[in-house]
Amino acid sequence: MRKTLATFRTLAVTGALALAVVAAPAPAMAVGEGPNYDGNGQITTSKLATYDQMVSFLKDQDARQSAMELEVIGQTVKGRDIHLVKYISDPAKPTILYLTQQHGNEQLTTEGALEFVKHLGTGKSGEILDGVNILIVPMLNADGAMGDVNFSLEDYIAKGDRNMTRYNANEVDLNRDHVAKVQPETQALHDNVMRKYNIDYMIDLHHQGTRSQRDGELVSGSILYPTTPNADPAVVEKSKQLGAVVFENVDSTGWGHLGKYVGGSAETISRNGIAVEYGISTLLFEMRGMSDHYLDGYALGLRSNGYLIKQTVTTLTATAAAIADGSIADTDTSFWDSLATQTSRPGEEADDE
Repeated sequence: MRKTLATFRTLAVTGALALAVVAAPAPAMAVGEGPNYDGNGQITTSKLATYDQMVSFLKDQDARQSAMELEVIGQTVKGRDIHLVKYISDPAKPTILYLTQQHGNEQLTTEGALEFVKHLGTGKSGEILDGVNILIVPMLNADGAMGDVNFSLEDYIAKGDRNMTRYNANEVDLNRDHVAKVQPETQALHDNVMRKYNIDYMIDLHHQGTRSQRDGELVSGSILYPTTPNADPAVVEKSKQLGAVVFENVDSTGWGHLGKYVGGSAETISRNGIAVEYGISTLLFEMRGMSDHYLDGYALGLRSNGYLIKQTVTTLTATAAAIADGSIADTDTSFWDSLATQTSRPGEEADDE
């Protein structure tokens, strides 16, 4: 008998597994209790998976999981392989793509995506694959994630040997390159994923600053559908359904608190551009706090890692399950009409996706 969405939601929230390649995350904190850089926590990247550790983990899982296939789709500016994780059993099934770390300093979504990969290799979540194809591009911007760039990061605040930056090695924001497609990372994504596979849904996973709020409380993240007028209304409606699944499963946890993201209509951004170019229903999810930054108010201490990784696993598991069992088609999107747009508390500059 097919498991219900509620069953998979429970697995996502309670069954998080520690990654073999990184230290186990700290216990999940209540929303807003994770320390800011200028609070009671230290910003360090030492507990985050390196690029090499991530690749080792993916190759190990590929060897263990018969349903999984690992593909190299291209290389970064510095020559690092960009990987695509594939679970495709039947091209006729609906397909969802999860994209992480277009911005190199936004890593906890990658940590959560790797944990989700591990879940898919177990009996706990593997049944999802009966009804959906899953594609994952983890750490698109590996050069920025490793701080291996052609410009100085001396003003970045993370302690230790590794700084992380939003930009790729050429100091280009990859999430402004989805029209021109000049950078090798963006070219690899479009040439060898977007144009190669019949993708129905995509969630673009990011991090925002630490001081965004909804209804006076700090958010654990924010979401938004395509807002360009050139997007097909049917595509946008399915994006809203995807967001409804995320909101239902995250905001109800007690530690999750989501707002509506403030986003523009530029099609250089994946949320808009991919929806228009390919007719894919896209959703932006911005998690709270970055792994490193040159502005104090954007980075978040280690104590927040647990609930933010859990939030990612919950998001990926719930959306894949809703697509697999078809319940996403019956999802009520009216919550978008009343979901408050997040605002920023004093001390944080405007954040761009």
